[in-house]
Amino acid sequence: MKDFFVAVGLVLVIEGLILAAFPSRIRDALETMRVTPDQQLRLVGLLAAVIGLGVVWWIRG
Repeated sequence: MKDFFVAVGLVLVIEGLILAAFPSRIRDALETMRVTPDQQLRLVGLLAAVIGLGVVWWIRG
């Protein structure tokens, strides 16, 4: 459970740094997401989740 909270904390740090460094690009990305079809967003989200799971599985072995 400790690893889960560490992972959540790291996600927040990375997202916070990206938002602080590139606020206008984040707005542009959010607008792009707003007009992107739901099915395409689901596919990208699922792909990202599978890749992330693969990385964790590979590293944690």
